[in-house]
Amino acid sequence: MTSTFPTISISTERLGLRPLDEDDVPALADMMNDEQVAAWTSVPQPYDEAAARRWITEYAPAERAAGRGLDLAVTEFLTQRLVGVVQLAKTNWHVRSTELSYIIAPWARGEGYASEAALATARWLLTDQKFERIELRTAADNTASQQVAQKIGCISEGVLRGACIARVRAEGGGWSEVRTDYIVWSLLPEDLDAGGEHFAESGGFTSYTDWN
Repeated sequence: MTSTFPTISISTERLGLRPLDEDDVPALADMMNDEQVAAWTSVPQPYDEAAARRWITEYAPAERAAGRGLDLAVTEFLTQRLVGVVQLAKTNWHVRSTELSYIIAPWARGEGYASEAALATARWLLTDQKFERIELRTAADNTASQQVAQKIGCISEGVLRGACIARVRAEGGGWSEVRTDYIVWSLLPEDLDAGGEHFAESGGFTSYTDWN
């Protein structure tokens, strides 16, 4: 029998993580049109509000119902403004593993929101949900995403050569695709203490730019 993630909300000192809803459409569309999101994800460009609405009302519910994943809005606790998205995908309920990714809005970068949201999600998965493995994949040149993985205690396991398609701006202003490597990271239950310690050492904030 297929398992599915529950409908949940997760709170941290500064953030709230909850299911995406239709009120998020304008902010989500704006976030997905950012240059860095376009470079490091497969999100269609340009990304309009109709695409954001399909993600929220069709794709995310279908992924959760099928047991494949979970999409969570990341909001500022005080303002409720959408600062990003945390996504779980390729979930294997027998192995108790899932792949985690994150996107942070351009205006919210540099505040450590990606680390805070990812660590909170990881703790929920590895403790409450009894998962045994969380996997992250970061493009070889996406150093900011790699720093987030390190910050929450992930261990680098190796390189998938030529497994990632990134995008760069072409001379005409459009996008062209380039092939690069993926760095594979994992987080297991025994790694959580290390992630929490690393996060606490800097007061829960990061000085680098957070995105994807």
